[in-house]
Amino acid sequence: MVSNPLAPLILHVRGILFDMDGVLISSINSDERSWSRWARLHNMEGTFSIQSTHGRRTIDTLRALRPDLDLAVELKRLEEFDAEEQDGVLALPGARSLIATLPANAWTIVTSASERVMRQRLPFAGITPPNSIISADHVTHGKPHPEPYISGARILGLAPSECLVIEDAPAGIKAGKAAGCRVLAVLSSHSADDLAGADWIIPSLECVTATRAHDGTIAVRLSV
Repeated sequence: MVSNPLAPLILHVRGILFDMDGVLISSINSDERSWSRWARLHNMEGTFSIQSTHGRRTIDTLRALRPDLDLAVELKRLEEFDAEEQDGVLALPGARSLIATLPANAWTIVTSASERVMRQRLPFAGITPPNSIISADHVTHGKPHPEPYISGARILGLAPSECLVIEDAPAGIKAGKAAGCRVLAVLSSHSADDLAGADWIIPSLECVTATRAHDGTIAVRLSV
């Protein structure tokens, strides 16, 4: 449900910054297969939670889990695994219809995945990625640092305060709020308690519609 009790709620923004996994597409099964292969390779099965990888760059997760390894080698290995694990990648409810209503210059994707993985997975799920995006390759600091969402607003030519971030993970919510954006959370991969830092929480993008307002802003309607 919308966390604000006065539903429906209409927000006026100039840009929308979408996370990818858990917001536009579901690739949880693919990610889990890739990380499980990596864990087996290093005899680490059962020693870490797959949820700890959500919303974070692969390089940051690797650095936290195994700083003793050659991170460049392990990152390349995981990207190869990801490239092979496309089965089960699909668009989440409401994602394609929402994107179709947005002007091309009013939205982008800010993902913790690499650009290579993003540009493989989105078309597989039937979504055409925008020309300019922010991926793990484009930032020095990944989520929960604000840099990804500050950069996402910049490529739209907007201030973060003019943008709505749509996220599904605590790290992404923290990044969006720290950047100065308003944040809408989707209940796809975490509990409402985990997403409490967001301004609003909804079950899926099926609860969101967007129209161009007379003043040039985008009127984003949240309902259940």
